[in-house]
Amino acid sequence: MAQQAQSVSDWARRSLVARACRAGVAVGLAAGLLVGCSGSGQGSGSDSSTSGGGRAGEITLAAEGAAARGERAEALQQFAKAIEINPRFVRAHMGMAEIYRLDGNYSAAERSYGTAAGLEPRNFDAQYNHGLMLHVLNRVAEAVGAYIRALRVKPDDLQANLNLATAYYQLGENAQALPYAEKSVRLNPRNGAARLNLGSIYAAMGRNREALAEYEQASETMEMTPALLTNLAEAYGRLERYEQMRNTLLELVKRQPSAQAYERLGFASFKLGQSNGAMYATALANFEKSLATDPEYYPALNGQGVCMLNLWLWSDRKDMAAKEKALDCLRRSIQLNPDQPRVLELLGRYTR
Repeated sequence: MAQQAQSVSDWARRSLVARACRAGVAVGLAAGLLVGCSGSGQGSGSDSSTSGGGRAGEITLAAEGAAARGERAEALQQFAKAIEINPRFVRAHMGMAEIYRLDGNYSAAERSYGTAAGLEPRNFDAQYNHGLMLHVLNRVAEAVGAYIRALRVKPDDLQANLNLATAYYQLGENAQALPYAEKSVRLNPRNGAARLNLGSIYAAMGRNREALAEYEQASETMEMTPALLTNLAEAYGRLERYEQMRNTLLELVKRQPSAQAYERLGFASFKLGQSNGAMYATALANFEKSLATDPEYYPALNGQGVCMLNLWLWSDRKDMAAKEKALDCLRRSIQLNPDQPRVLELLGRYTR
């Protein structure tokens, strides 16, 4: 079909989201849920010059007590006072960063975690959480560096491997992402997020059978989320298993209807309709549902246009209404996205 919807990896790279967890931020992809949370506290190899207590330590303890009671403003003031007394006191910087993170002030959290990471390079939590904040702020290339520094301290940390793979994947550097994604699965073969992530990377590399195997294993250990259903459907489609693709998408639209999901369902029905004409009406109906959800979703216009062109051709080129409808859909699609050579070729061929 002319100009299909963006691949699942394209969707993933555009849709980094974040949500707070107890001591970190979960980084999620549309094409693979990646959860990375770390406990707070001092990492290994602490420098005595940065971990000493004294008056700064006493004030930090008071700040931590205030934070535990939910008195975040008071805690921030106390942490700031401790840092004023001893600017190299990592525990105070980490405590301040945690409050900023919980408040959703990720820019401030990034600065505080970054300061702690610079003061104490062997502090895993500082390096890792700095990477998380950079990732949430979409400073992905910088996040890569922070995750690598964290892994130098704890090479077998699942979340750090998982999120480093994610960051490389978002940058389109799949060869670099792959070893970290594979290691995540080796570290915990029952972790569905790790399986889903590895499958997404395999899919981006064109290793579709391996991608499907990972998605199927993920489905055995995690909830059938919209992300997993989307990836499963794409994998079935790439392997031309259109009946399974359609069945998966029917479940997806029940759980999370969207323009993309309806368009993909239309595509699967279109492919099945090449051997079963009755499926064409179903394909058209799903393209229409996609456009009802988002009138500017141009892949659905392309799908609708190609279906109508086929109906015109099957009428021995007598159904001119079908042809006009097809050309109108394709013209509207080009207006929305001019960079579609295959659609332009169709328009050129059939408007003569």
